[in-house]
Amino acid sequence: MSQILDIERCDLDIKINSSSHHTELCGEERLIVRRGQPFNIILHLKLGSKKFKPGDTSFTLIVETGPLPRKESDTKVSFGLSDSTLVNEWSASATNDPSRNTVSVFISSSPNAPIGVYSLTLDQDGQKTSLGQFTLLFNAWCSRDAVYMRSETKRQEYVLAQYGQIYRGTHKRIKGKPWNFGQFGPGILDICLKILDENPKFVSDADKDCSGRRNPIYVTRVLSAMINSNDDRGVLVGNWKDYSDGVHPGTWIGSADILQQWTESGPVRYGQCWVFAALACTVSRALGIPCRVVTNFGSAHDSNANLIIENMYDEDGERISTGDSIWNFHVWVDSWMTRPDLGTEFDGWQTSDPTPQETSDGVFCCGPSSLKAIREGEMTKKYDAPFIFAEVNADVVDMVRLSNGKFAQFSGSTKSVGRFISTKAVGSDERHDITHKYKYPEGSKEERQVYEKAQHHNKLQQRGAEPGLHIKIKLADNMIVGSDFEVQAVLTNNSLEARTCTFLFFAKAVGYNGKLGDSCGFISDKVNVPSEEERRLSLRLEYDRYGSVITSDRLIQVSAITIDKQITHYHKAEKTIVLDEPDIEIKLVGEATVKQFVTAELTLFNPLPEPLQDCSFTVEGVGLIDGKPITTRIGDVGPKQEAKASVEFSPSSAGSSVLMVNFDSHKLKNIKSFINVVVKEGDSVDV
Repeated sequence: MSQILDIERCDLDIKINSSSHHTELCGEERLIVRRGQPFNIILHLKLGSKKFKPGDTSFTLIVETGPLPRKESDTKVSFGLSDSTLVNEWSASATNDPSRNTVSVFISSSPNAPIGVYSLTLDQDGQKTSLGQFTLLFNAWCSRDAVYMRSETKRQEYVLAQYGQIYRGTHKRIKGKPWNFGQFGPGILDICLKILDENPKFVSDADKDCSGRRNPIYVTRVLSAMINSNDDRGVLVGNWKDYSDGVHPGTWIGSADILQQWTESGPVRYGQCWVFAALACTVSRALGIPCRVVTNFGSAHDSNANLIIENMYDEDGERISTGDSIWNFHVWVDSWMTRPDLGTEFDGWQTSDPTPQETSDGVFCCGPSSLKAIREGEMTKKYDAPFIFAEVNADVVDMVRLSNGKFAQFSGSTKSVGRFISTKAVGSDERHDITHKYKYPEGSKEERQVYEKAQHHNKLQQRGAEPGLHIKIKLADNMIVGSDFEVQAVLTNNSLEARTCTFLFFAKAVGYNGKLGDSCGFISDKVNVPSEEERRLSLRLEYDRYGSVITSDRLIQVSAITIDKQITHYHKAEKTIVLDEPDIEIKLVGEATVKQFVTAELTLFNPLPEPLQDCSFTVEGVGLIDGKPITTRIGDVGPKQEAKASVEFSPSSAGSSVLMVNFDSHKLKNIKSFINVVVKEGDSVDV
């Protein structure tokens, strides 16, 4: 029998462990470590206790996680002392310091252990002593972990960065919006772990679910389902219409406020795709999974899984509703991990989408699907590869329903879906184009081969538009919301014969998800276009008409169609207008210094010819504003007047940060801006 140590207390050495495990931003209230990497605890012995003697003194450590810890599920592991810690399994080694009457125990977790909250117990011949708790996360710094990422700069960006840019607009008008992920904020990790515990798989079989948390594939799929609330008590309710009983999706500027509301009162109203994706990124990074937010411009929603988006029209050019649609943009996340279930060639970035669109295995979730599988058209690779492939690579056909009930195709495109796929660049606020990671260049031999392989018997037989007639839409230079402006449709006849047709030019409000709203402009004419000539239609878009029908996305879709019923020829051109929004001017008065108040002066010019009601500015920033974002309400602002506010805050930590600002009102929403802030120590020395 080995000698038994008489332990007075256990020091989890949180500060040192947090620093080496890249978890110091979580605070020093508890021990948070990453798997596959040793951490140190210090046992303080009581006076008079027998000294620790390597070889003579031995004990067993027990780690347990989940409500039903079991050895068979790897949620309960017992291990003794070794000469040194091992790299592939739970292990421990120990050294003593007689002068301090302490024993240092080095514990290394398995790089394949389930993540979660663990209890740590010391067992000396049946005499058990609780040493405390620790939280175990995925480890992008450990080469044996499934989420290992070789580049330190990428680990800093995709695991540790608490601020990011989310890209929106159209492929011709891409604009980055700031977002505060805040994964290391107070209480956020607990909320992220609670999300896992609220998922239906945990409720039905906690043992199996906790065991599954060793696998980032499993965890990512659970998050894809739990970020939305369609099937469960998930975090966020999606809404693309009426927000009167909740928060408008464009108002949010960070994840923390949403997560805190969820843990206090259940599903939060409301979100749209960029909010769902931002939350998924926050939770993934908090749990240690490298993650990035991705925007796809011209994103297809293929409801019938034939890899074709079918736009249907009647003979008067009116759109007929179908299940298919093309979103101006759609936002999801990529997470970094190995795919032993698919083969090493499919390791790396995996796409998942928490926005509820279609069900997968009966649940509103999507992914994770390997980017390499999507790029190569490997439709049999789980999860949900066909749906994601269609989002970035579907072909588009325009069909008209004739009076006899039959459909005739009059145009199509193989290039309008999946454009300028964007994410924030590593280490900067620049946009990084990753389209080539999702697909081969449009029109290339490889891209067509991949599409045909993916589509199988649904291969699209393209039929070109009538030769000779071409429509082009020309937009005005300055199209700021609140102004009146003109757009033009130009019909050119390059054939040898004159053409006579009905020329329609109309405008409708549209959401970023491609859903058309009410009309805000229409003009038509019967035109004869001689050979080698052109005819123009000008459509004036007035705020009095479009202001009441546009959404907070500030998008207008203009469409020009020519119809020749005599020979059943149709031609179409389409463009989406992104109305310019006013800028928020942010000015700091004085220098930002730790624990000293500094004032941010905020100004926005109201470009509308009508007052703005219920105006407010909201500011947020990691290390700048602790707790909930600060909202300053300023009431109404008259037409062509400035909205002004001053916000005072006291930074809590030195270094570089980002102050994010959102402006909200009844007519102008989702106006965001930011400035970089360098906070100095109290003695004004740069950190």
